[in-house]
Amino acid sequence: MRFTLSLTLALAASASAFPTFLSGLAPRLDEREPLPESLQWSSLAHLSPRQLEHFIRQNAGYPGASPAPAAQSDTSSKLVNDASHPYQAPGATDQRGPCPGLNTLANHGYMNRTGVVTPQAIINAVQNGFNMGNDLAIIVAFGAHVVDGNHLTNLMSIGAKSSSTGTDPPSPASVGGLDQHGTFEGDASTTRGDAQFGDNHSFNETLFQVLVSKSKTYGGGQYNRSAAAEVRYSRLQDSMARNPNFQFLTPRFYTAYAESIFPYVFFVDGRSGNNGSLDLTVARGFFQGAQFPSGFYRRGGSYGLQSIGGDLNALMQAHPVKPGYNTAAGKYVVDNSDPSQTQGFCGIYTKHTNVTVPSLYPNPTGDLLTAIKANLHTFWTGFQASGCKEIFPYGQ
Repeated sequence: MRFTLSLTLALAASASAFPTFLSGLAPRLDEREPLPESLQWSSLAHLSPRQLEHFIRQNAGYPGASPAPAAQSDTSSKLVNDASHPYQAPGATDQRGPCPGLNTLANHGYMNRTGVVTPQAIINAVQNGFNMGNDLAIIVAFGAHVVDGNHLTNLMSIGAKSSSTGTDPPSPASVGGLDQHGTFEGDASTTRGDAQFGDNHSFNETLFQVLVSKSKTYGGGQYNRSAAAEVRYSRLQDSMARNPNFQFLTPRFYTAYAESIFPYVFFVDGRSGNNGSLDLTVARGFFQGAQFPSGFYRRGGSYGLQSIGGDLNALMQAHPVKPGYNTAAGKYVVDNSDPSQTQGFCGIYTKHTNVTVPSLYPNPTGDLLTAIKANLHTFWTGFQASGCKEIFPYGQ
């Protein structure tokens, strides 16, 4: 991922440093002539805004942004590991990433088994497979898509960067999929290592054993809210101690806790009455195998923003940690300017919209601009009922 970004930046730099190089390409890149087929999967960083518009016109038919699907009408507990959704192990080219829930839904065909999907497909999948509330589903799907997906093709990889999402926009956007570190995915994951240590998406047995140990000590042998609070704190302490580039800032300040909550909410069979106690063998099946247990029923009743507030507060208050970052391994600095300290949950929307997306797309134009604005609006609808004010970084 870093190699791809570095190469893109290098190409952009060469465009300004070596005009004779560009003049040699001018006949091929002239906006009156077809652009070379090689640009289908290479960086567009050296194209002018007019040439980029020409490229978009040549690739007409991209769907662009689409609104989020509506909330499901039936939120009852029901069999989800059924004959229509059998488990199939991913193929060699299928994308799987850091989220065991999305990996499971792809393996059972609740969304495209390739792992290259639309945000709408993710919303439908987490609603149908796990009974996630529509507002929370929008935040998850579009929060990832606006920074890791392709706004023109409306596709995103749930794993690594993939050419199947379509042609990349100009740098510094990377369309890196959920594996892309520092946009939506972050440090101190429950069963995935920090990107600093080389692999932020594969199941890590050592980290899973932390979950097992804490569950036995604090959860009576089950992964529940009490165990989750201890696992979350342990993972934060470990990353603070070992990762010189550790960051615990919005949105990761919230998504890290949400990641700890989701297993005892969504991985527990709904016939248990949503008791919030996850069997450790079942937990391994999700975290490592990305597979529903045989005869698995989803939870009864949707779980959205109104539901998650109490769980977030419980985990945060068990071991209070303020947002911040490391200046070196073991040197954690609190950042009181983080929007979580003044805006609460709305800080996720504010920072993503005002800072992260504009940093990736500083000067979008034409169809790309239209799609980004539409996707940011849809992202906001997930927060709308929470009273978060809509922001327009590119104008209304």
